[in-house]
Amino acid sequence: MSTFISPSELMINSDGSVFHLHLRPEQLADTVILVGDPDRSTLIASHFDRIESSTASREFRSHTGTLNGVRLTVLSTGIGCDNIDIVMTELDALANVDFETRRVKPLPERRSLRIVRLGTSGALQEDIPFGAMIMATVSGGLDGLLNFYADRARVCNRELEEAFVRQTRWEERWATPYFVPNDPELVERFSDVAIRGLTLSAPGFFGPQGRVVRLPLMRADYIETIRRFEHEGLRVTNFEMESSAIAGLAALLGHRALTLCTVIVQRAAGDSRPDYAPFVQRMIETALEKLTL
Repeated sequence: MSTFISPSELMINSDGSVFHLHLRPEQLADTVILVGDPDRSTLIASHFDRIESSTASREFRSHTGTLNGVRLTVLSTGIGCDNIDIVMTELDALANVDFETRRVKPLPERRSLRIVRLGTSGALQEDIPFGAMIMATVSGGLDGLLNFYADRARVCNRELEEAFVRQTRWEERWATPYFVPNDPELVERFSDVAIRGLTLSAPGFFGPQGRVVRLPLMRADYIETIRRFEHEGLRVTNFEMESSAIAGLAALLGHRALTLCTVIVQRAAGDSRPDYAPFVQRMIETALEKLTL
C-alpha cells in the first residue's frame, strides 16, 4: 500500500477540493490549458460549447467544460514558477491521489494529463516577429525549482545544460539551469502553426530577463550571451516565466506538457506591443482547434 500523505503535506478543503486551486477531483478534465491571467481563463472558456463548473481562489480561476465533444479544464496560474509548483502538484494530486484515503492511487487507476500552457513572451532573436507563436521543444529553467526534486536528472538534458553553462559563463551564485524536452506528440501536433524553439523561464520579469530600468545588471553581457547561445542547432528563442516548471514537473509526474507563447515583445529590436489582444485571440483559437478537432 502507498504511503499515507498527511494533511500538512497535501491540504484538502472541507468541501473536498484541493487547497489552492479549489478544484475537486471530478472537476478536472484530462486535457488542461494553463494561462497566467485569470481573465484569459474566462476568455478561453467562452469558446466552450458547455461549461460544467467554475472555481475561483486567489489568482487560480478555472472552468471545466466541453468543446467539440472534448472535455477541457482551463486554469489560470498567476505569474512565476513558484505558482507552477503549486498548480502542477495539486493537478497531479487531483488526478492521482485518493482524497478519501490520502494515498496515491494504484498504477492502473492513475491519469496522465495533457497540459498546454498558452502564454505571452519576449522574442530574443531578431528574425522572430510580433504575433509569432513559439512552441517550446525544450524548456530551460533559470528559476532553480526542479533542483529541489529527486530524479531531476532523469528528465533533464544534461548535455544541453552543460553547454549552456559553459557558453554563457554562468555565475555560480545563480541557480543551476535545467533543460527539459516538451512532449513530442504535442510538439508534433502544433508543428505546422508555431516556431520551434528553446524557451527560457526566468525567476523575474526585469533583471532575470536582462531588463534594465534603474538597477544595473550584475553582468552587462548577460542577455547577449544568452542570445548567442547555440547547441546542435538549438538556440534560445524567447523568455517567459513558467514553461520550465511545467515541463519538468509534468515529466517527473508522468504527464505530457507543451508551452505555446505569442510574441508581444521584441528584445532585439527594443520594442513591444502592449495591445496584443488580437495575437492572443489567434493563439487561443488555434490551440482549441488543435486540441479538440
